Amino acid sequence: MNNQFSLLIEWSTEDRLYVVTFPEFPGSHTHGITYEDAVKQGQEVLELLVETYRQEGRSLPEPAEFRYAVA
Repeated sequence: MNNQFSLLIEWSTEDRLYVVTFPEFPGSHTHGITYEDAVKQGQEVLELLVETYRQEGRSLPEPAEFRYAVA
């Protein structure tokens, strides 16, 4: 799936795994034991989110636009 939605992957010391959140889809999250697993799980959940929104006739959120300062 080619999309412009974001995955935010963070290490959870408490849970000892990577937590994946989706800035454009508040409240949605998944996890992975390894970074690679977190990416895979995140991509799968993101595909399901987009598919569900479309099936329900809901408008997809606007992709987040992150701006970084260039040094």
